[in-house]
Amino acid sequence: MRDSRERDIQALISMVDEPDPAVFSEIAEKIVGYGQTAFPILDEAIHSTADEELLKRLEEISQRILFKQLSAGLEHWKNSEEQDLLTAWLHVSRYFYPDINESEVHNGIEAIRKDVWLEMNENLTALEQIKVFNHVFYDLHRFSGNIDDYHNPDNSFVHKVLQSRSGNPLSIGVIYMLVARSVDIPISGINLPEHFVLAYMGDRLDAVKMMAEHENALFYINAFSGGAVFSTQEINEFLLKLGMEPLAAFFNPCSNRDIIIRMLNNLIIAYEQVDRKNRVSGFKNLRDNLQNP
Repeated sequence: MRDSRERDIQALISMVDEPDPAVFSEIAEKIVGYGQTAFPILDEAIHSTADEELLKRLEEISQRILFKQLSAGLEHWKNSEEQDLLTAWLHVSRYFYPDINESEVHNGIEAIRKDVWLEMNENLTALEQIKVFNHVFYDLHRFSGNIDDYHNPDNSFVHKVLQSRSGNPLSIGVIYMLVARSVDIPISGINLPEHFVLAYMGDRLDAVKMMAEHENALFYINAFSGGAVFSTQEINEFLLKLGMEPLAAFFNPCSNRDIIIRMLNNLIIAYEQVDRKNRVSGFKNLRDNLQNP
């Protein structure tokens, strides 16, 4: 039997077809206030109605609950010291797929990590490490860039990328980076305009000063294109083609917050393509909130 809260939610859902907009708004607000507790009952109602207008209202309420949870989750993440990248990515993915299995995501990444770890040894150079990593990531686990359906929103959700082994430059790059860091390969994200890439970070010798420079990008990696390695000069040429100044931010590592902001921008573009104005507006609010200190 359902407890009193569930009965209250059920009673409210039975009134969602209320014709008065003001009364409906009040009913919807009360259901949203129950949060995740309302999901199973909303889901049951969604799957048992053939009324298109009622279905639209029920789905709208469900999305409002999910969005409220995402907003709270990202706000908490923003104010945390660690700002773990995978945690934020799971928050974003859960907005669209509330039943996402977090354990499966962690296990999927762990399976790739284990295969990379088995192939590595401590005597490899940086380039040799990336060659081995690329073999495991692209040849064995079959990751690739989704060129045919580039703006599909599923390219931005962690469990979908792990299932399909396909995504956009950001999602493929983040999976690559998460696995690489888990085996102590110093990979960081680089927020290039129009394309997200990675950098292998390390120490290098300044030939003029004859001193070691710490935490520099030794070379760059295009995770979307099979892990191709390229140089600083090639970034300069890329920026020149775009008519953009070679700012330091285009060569140096970006923060996890920058990555999640870029992910939200990708989703804004994806939903603009299919004219989903309500989701576009919500993601813009989330992005603007993350951009504020």
